[in-house]
Amino acid sequence: MANPDLPGSSSGAESSASPQTGAGAYSRRTVLQFAGGAVSVAVTPAVGTIPAAAQDGSTMTDTLRISVNGTPHELTPDPRQSLLDVLRETLDLTGTKKGCNQGACGACTVLVDGKRVVSCLTLATMHDGAEITTIEGLAKGGELHPLQTAFIEHDGLQCGFCTPGQIMSGVACIGEGHAGSPEEIRFWMSGNICRCGAYPGIVAAITDAAERA
Repeated sequence: MANPDLPGSSSGAESSASPQTGAGAYSRRTVLQFAGGAVSVAVTPAVGTIPAAAQDGSTMTDTLRISVNGTPHELTPDPRQSLLDVLRETLDLTGTKKGCNQGACGACTVLVDGKRVVSCLTLATMHDGAEITTIEGLAKGGELHPLQTAFIEHDGLQCGFCTPGQIMSGVACIGEGHAGSPEEIRFWMSGNICRCGAYPGIVAAITDAAERA
């Protein structure tokens, strides 16, 4: 005889054959399985609603038209590419350096429509129609820019890695009218780091070039 106190025991054939009805008919696991399936159906879009570019793994891009150092370019970059990566990897203008890639060191500074920009923090697609100047575009007719010459004369560099960004920022600093004194230059150039510590020569070079301008 079955023990009614033990799990799975029944008191007779009638009890084992009688189907359960109501809420007790489903276990907790069954209810959760039904709920999970319903959520999956609800959040899974139909294949036809997914853009073709996303289905085949390709990336949708827009045409980017920019002028770099006076040369027009029509590009179709990945929308996630920084201006720095487009300059270095697409246009092979490697004078602009990738330092911290976080906008903290200034090594990637370029001029966008005459204003200095840290190119690692700005998306290339944001600058459609822009005029961009990199370190490669400063010299004209084989003659160095006055600030480039001043950097050489005043030893404003050591390893040279930060120098392109320092010079581009220095050109903008002079153009903005922020080169009136060494103190002013140091303040407005504070976003450019020189790990070699060539700051006295950098300030002297910018001061000299500003006086020549």
